[in-house]
Amino acid sequence: MTEQRIPFVKVQLDDDDIAAVEGVLRSGWLTTASQVKALEEELCAYTGARFVNAVNSATAAMHLCLAAWDLGPGDEVITTPYTFTATANVVLHCGATPVLVDVVDGTANIDPRLVEAAITPKTKAIIPVHIAGEPCDMDALMAMARPRGIKVLEDAAHAIGTLYRGRAIGTVSDAAAFSFYANKTMTTGEGGALATNDAELSARVRRLTLHGMSRDAYNRYGAGGSWRYDIEEFGFKDNLTDIAAALGRAQLVKLERFIEERTRVAQRYFANLRDEEHILLPVFSEENRQPWHLFMIRIKNETSPVQRDDVINQLAERGIATSVHFIPLHYHTAYQKLGRWAKGDFPVAERFFEGEISLPMYPAMTNEEVDEVCQALREILHP
Repeated sequence: MTEQRIPFVKVQLDDDDIAAVEGVLRSGWLTTASQVKALEEELCAYTGARFVNAVNSATAAMHLCLAAWDLGPGDEVITTPYTFTATANVVLHCGATPVLVDVVDGTANIDPRLVEAAITPKTKAIIPVHIAGEPCDMDALMAMARPRGIKVLEDAAHAIGTLYRGRAIGTVSDAAAFSFYANKTMTTGEGGALATNDAELSARVRRLTLHGMSRDAYNRYGAGGSWRYDIEEFGFKDNLTDIAAALGRAQLVKLERFIEERTRVAQRYFANLRDEEHILLPVFSEENRQPWHLFMIRIKNETSPVQRDDVINQLAERGIATSVHFIPLHYHTAYQKLGRWAKGDFPVAERFFEGEISLPMYPAMTNEEVDEVCQALREILHP
């Protein structure tokens, strides 16, 4: 097996992160308590959102949000086939129906024109996905959603730190779900958060996060707490631990630096590859700021002497790890069993997927490593 010299991602952890987690372990209180509350307050300050609910994943954040909006059978939610399965899974878990529409070529973000064409009296929500952190056309989506009373939940799993026309993601729509998974721009190991300006939504999400209980463990077992509680409605078990939150707080302090370093890596890739005839580079808007969670190139399979899968394999043989984002939802067995979509239904998303490669991207990646990846690509594409 070839030694992996340049990984696809490298988690950025330092002594401050370790000390933060150690402090919680030594405190004797491990589950949801003061660290989670502090992380939520700090995320409010960072994003500008009035309320943040820290939970155990972006998936949970989206599911809780839809549940708090009482989505269920007979309701439709418009989203994209070019995403991770969680985006549509949460719709199905609520008993609602996902309606998929194609994406815009270049960014692979949802196409607002197709969203508008897909709206019916059953449409209750839209879930745009900010691919790689590049924001969707939120003004267009909000303009069609608000007059109709349709909710907009942003799948912002890639987009902590993204600015959309000067506004932080988390303040643009009805709600935004962030991911703090291990490979994200900042991490809690496993974790996520829902940001919103809606006090009622945040309060209900908080209740649903922990079984629908009127009091969490800290309020029952902490100093001055009471053992008595009520189950006010049937909720879930989606809370974040203080261990994870402490790590998230230490990471959030460094988030701007992480974004600066990711931007440096992205700029180095652009400088190296802008003249490569067999590659399409990421499309982004100068009026936004994206955190470069991913650097997604596309191989021009129609004209390239080497196809996408072979490029990936040859990079791996050189010790360079990559990934592919994303396999369109309707390609997967579970979605095919629903009998609603077939290959060919979303030509832009499908064409984007067929050529896509996500190159190594992490803050500690050196300019020399970026240059090595690019040189390897040139050698592979010009045999």
